[in-house]
Amino acid sequence: MIKRPLYLSFQLFSIIKQFISQRFTTAGLMVLGGLVATAVVGFDTKQSMAYQAFTLLLSILVFSLVWGFFFRARFTVQRKLPKFGTVGEPLTYRIKVGNMTSKKQEGLTLMENPEDIIPTFEEFMHTTEPDEETRNPFDKAIGYHRWMWLLLKKQVTNIEEQAIPTLPPYGEGEILCKTAPAQRGYLRLTGTTIASPDPFNIFKSFITIPNHQSIVVLPKRYPLPDISIPGTRRYQPGGVTMASSVGDSEEFLSLRDYVPGDPLRRIHWKSWAKIGKPIVKEYQDEFFVRHALILDTFLMAEYSEIFEEAVSVAASFICSIQTHESLLDLIFVGAETYCFTLGRGLATVDRMLEILATVRLCRDKPFSVLFHSVIERACLLSGTICIFLTWDEERKNLIGLLKSLRVPVLVLIISDRKAPSQVDPGPMKGDLKNFHILQAGKIKEGLAQL
Repeated sequence: MIKRPLYLSFQLFSIIKQFISQRFTTAGLMVLGGLVATAVVGFDTKQSMAYQAFTLLLSILVFSLVWGFFFRARFTVQRKLPKFGTVGEPLTYRIKVGNMTSKKQEGLTLMENPEDIIPTFEEFMHTTEPDEETRNPFDKAIGYHRWMWLLLKKQVTNIEEQAIPTLPPYGEGEILCKTAPAQRGYLRLTGTTIASPDPFNIFKSFITIPNHQSIVVLPKRYPLPDISIPGTRRYQPGGVTMASSVGDSEEFLSLRDYVPGDPLRRIHWKSWAKIGKPIVKEYQDEFFVRHALILDTFLMAEYSEIFEEAVSVAASFICSIQTHESLLDLIFVGAETYCFTLGRGLATVDRMLEILATVRLCRDKPFSVLFHSVIERACLLSGTICIFLTWDEERKNLIGLLKSLRVPVLVLIISDRKAPSQVDPGPMKGDLKNFHILQAGKIKEGLAQL
């Protein structure tokens, strides 16, 4: 019963805190602090003269608030956003601000309005903070640290307030915004706010201009050494086109005379016109290298450091593996089982990274869903790269079955910072060079040893 009132109080506190931090300048915060202090000290007007300071500060504050009602300028805002950003790397873009009035505008600042990041009640109730078990029972019951942690996790990036250069009448100015995204996913901007302080520089008046745009923040990537994934060419039914689920395809071999029964779609009309008899195109089945990148998404936590590291490792492989003459299937389970294919004119690296930017943990399906999806494709695969979040019997069985089908495997297990660096390799016991434990916080060093 007490959880919902706590949630509402945290929500109200966050809204008030955001309002104060955005609306009041540093001088304004000092005025607010002085107002509270003089109100307490000067409560008894016979014992203290602090009430006079309180009256002065209150008068200044009221003047600043009233002044804000007279700020009625008009502006235009145009962002020039890049298509992608990357976690942990600087993201820079330009904003052009236009003054639509006949009055010179100066002393203005600009703030970006990201999508609302307030956690829902369900998230507050069912999400567990990583350090929650170490907190005392009172902190766990109240959940304030969990609330602050959720706010931090839902914030893709923090874009600082920017000063706008002086805008001449009906003129324009340009601002360079810089930030560094902390979370992958979509950075959605709902509008832009232009703020103007009062003459005392205490309180800011706002004009908000709706302007919905978004940037895809890609996962962090690590450098990889040159990795030679073992495997031979495999027959691909339907060729490359079948790999993208469009029609049927084989590799062109030569031209030959028409034989009764040949399909009309294979007739080479130009040769028939030149020679005077029907000529058909002959094809052969396609054999080429096809690897699978298997991403483990099965974890009960809502937010997980090791899962974020696993996504980054997967992104690193996608950027590093050469797919000009081969295919790479990215396989994972979300709302359903997904398989996206990179290489030979199919999906691009940018498209695969965009997919990884939005992948989420799967908490409502068993690992067997991924198990069966991989085994169904095993006959097509030249090799597999398996990125696991744990190393249990189900995952050992998958690796054991792939090895029994003579599919080479590279196993990477992402462990948390406190997990032991040595585990039983199970079916990989005879192939330890392709079995690696990567510890969160030391992923770069672990990948360098592959």
